[in-house]
Amino acid sequence: MITIVGLGPGNLDRVPEPVMNLLLDQRRAIVVRTLHHPAASQLAEMREVLSCDDLYDSSDTFDAVYEAISRRVLEESHHRPVVYAVPGSPLVGEFAVRKLLASDADVEILPAESFLDAILAEVGYDPLDRGLQILNGHDLPDPLVLDLPTVIAHLDKPEVLADVAAAIDRVTPEGSEVTILAGLGADDRSVRRAQPLALDFSLAGARTSLFVDVDPGGLIGAVQAMRLLRTECPWDREQTHQSLAKYLVEETHELIDAIVALDSDPGDLVAYAAVEDELGDVLLSVLFHAVIAREAGVFDIDDVAEVLRQKLVRRHPHVFGDVNADTAAEVKTNWDEIKRAESPDQGAGSGTEPSSALDGVPSGMPAMQRASKVQNRAAKVGFDWDRAGDVLDKVREELGELTDALFGTGDVPGELGDLLFSIVNLARHVEIDPELALMGATRRFETRFRTMEAEGPLDGLTLDELDERWERAKS
Repeated sequence: MITIVGLGPGNLDRVPEPVMNLLLDQRRAIVVRTLHHPAASQLAEMREVLSCDDLYDSSDTFDAVYEAISRRVLEESHHRPVVYAVPGSPLVGEFAVRKLLASDADVEILPAESFLDAILAEVGYDPLDRGLQILNGHDLPDPLVLDLPTVIAHLDKPEVLADVAAAIDRVTPEGSEVTILAGLGADDRSVRRAQPLALDFSLAGARTSLFVDVDPGGLIGAVQAMRLLRTECPWDREQTHQSLAKYLVEETHELIDAIVALDSDPGDLVAYAAVEDELGDVLLSVLFHAVIAREAGVFDIDDVAEVLRQKLVRRHPHVFGDVNADTAAEVKTNWDEIKRAESPDQGAGSGTEPSSALDGVPSGMPAMQRASKVQNRAAKVGFDWDRAGDVLDKVREELGELTDALFGTGDVPGELGDLLFSIVNLARHVEIDPELALMGATRRFETRFRTMEAEGPLDGLTLDELDERWERAKS
């Protein structure tokens, strides 16, 4: 017979009388998970107990510790009835208890006051008010969402407490404070409030937890802020899907500009900060459109995320299913086939016309990107050059036709367009994004031109003098 009891969060005087009677019954063996608990150490002064503290030092993982504890309790139960005593309640955070319940032994559990009861009593919070989230400090979720009052436990080491504090600081508004609770129910109790990074990390221990009840930050905070702006800000109230479309285009181009400027060195934090800022502006557009759709009763940001999740799962069967795809090319082929199966008639005209391989390419895309997209669609049905060299010949041909048009009576805009189209095709064959390539070229020109200007005014210089400055700027 194994009886599992809780010692409560603190001293032995908080343990109910029926449990105390079991603990003092000399006919029973007493196994305590740890002596690093006030009630357990006080009990050890009153009678012989068997501790499991040594198992923490001889095991590599927590799961191995819990397995070893359960084996020790089971072995003791072969000789006489055993009381296994744990800090707090056997039903909260006691993983070895789960293993004992899964065994063939005759197990009885006597519930007890948990550390959660002590925390809620200390902070004066009813979990039925706004809900309650309970997290393990050794295994925080990623992303960390703190939109409910939250207890974070298992903060047994200073480095664990420091990591948790840093994670909280990243996703809560500036100036937010949390409550650290250590040693509740005993003489060494300590309760303090501070900003996460200002916590005293030396308070970490087996009986240390955090209570977090702040305005949500991060993604949830951004969603709530956007909803509030929609009701309180006159400008935000007036916006529609149509009026916001131009801002999405602008912000996307600003993000691309920041990405182009991003140095390949991962230590370029300034450039990464710019990308982070521009990503936030793009996210703002997404949230704004979702809030407007929510007001119309159509969908919300959660629906958008769920549709995306389903699409990711559906289009990556090599990750979420049993399809094999060992190369990026195979992944892309599977993606395109699945996408066609999802929308076989996408872009067809009246419903009676046969669909085209070119259907679904947005007409509002930047011209260079749209040209590349159209060429890719045509290439999938075999209408493409075999080699980049063939495309280069086509570029020369189009350049000749443009030359003839410039000095003759030909269609200059048309021939220039054909030349640009063939250059995009060449970029596609050599796997270079023409949009980014042109942006890079423009940026280099800007840098060199500004270098020329830095030497002095350009007005009045001869072409030769300008060329000399240009060569110096290039070098």
